[in-house]
Amino acid sequence: MDALRADLSVPLRAFRLELELEVGRETVALAGPSGAGKSSVLRAIAGLLPGRVWFGGDVGDLLDRLGIAGLRRARPRELSGGERQRVALARALARKPKVLLLDEPTAALDPHTRGAVRAELRALLRELALPTLLVTHDFEDAAALADRVGVLVDGRLRQLATARELVARPADPYVASFAGGNLVPGHARSTGDGLTEVRLEDGTLVYSTDAGTGEVAIVVYPWEISLSREAPLDSALNHVRAPIASLTAVGSRARVRVGPLVAEVTGASIERLGLAEGDEVVATFKATGTRLVPAR
Repeated sequence: MDALRADLSVPLRAFRLELELEVGRETVALAGPSGAGKSSVLRAIAGLLPGRVWFGGDVGDLLDRLGIAGLRRARPRELSGGERQRVALARALARKPKVLLLDEPTAALDPHTRGAVRAELRALLRELALPTLLVTHDFEDAAALADRVGVLVDGRLRQLATARELVARPADPYVASFAGGNLVPGHARSTGDGLTEVRLEDGTLVYSTDAGTGEVAIVVYPWEISLSREAPLDSALNHVRAPIASLTAVGSRARVRVGPLVAEVTGASIERLGLAEGDEVVATFKATGTRLVPAR
């Protein structure tokens, strides 16, 4: 039999609410005077106040799937921020919702576990196939968890598309920046041969297969940039020469700032070239990977 079971010990302003309750396929009324704690019981069962709540036989399965089965008997004060988020998600799903709302679902997780939780949550969302609205400030979260991503700024939707489309065809500079792109202002003119020439503020010329004229911003993503000591002899490539302003290694990758660009390259390539901060290098990227957006 499906059942709701609650074991609550919640401090309220005038007293502590203490309640053990089991409700099967029936209607149970909680009656009493105003201020008796009736609404607090509902808030605790909804997950808005701390308490131990079970819904039928599904909560245990969800705890296992979310990796928190060992927390069955834990008190709220004993949980970390990430564990509380997982418990809240299990509670929400145990009620078999018609719509799921997620607010920063991985925000309290440390970087070590965030990737794993994203993968678990994505698989769970695909299996549930519920209308789900997720709110996040992290593009990686949005790209990993959502089928479509809407970029909302000042109460207005700038663009609604798949993460891949946001990267490939950003509607404006903010969308491009949110998706992780380098934005560099310049002045564009058509060359007449299917390319657009863009003169950057320092006089460097780069080329794009996108059409554009006048004031624009070029968009190039860090993972599309390679580094070398000298410019490769390839007319299809753009080159920006500048000293390395910063070099930050993260695991097997490194983020390197060269002039107005940030490149993300392998640590092996940094070692092979013997690069260090202050070294002059050439950042290289394809004209076909150089997007143009209006400078606004």
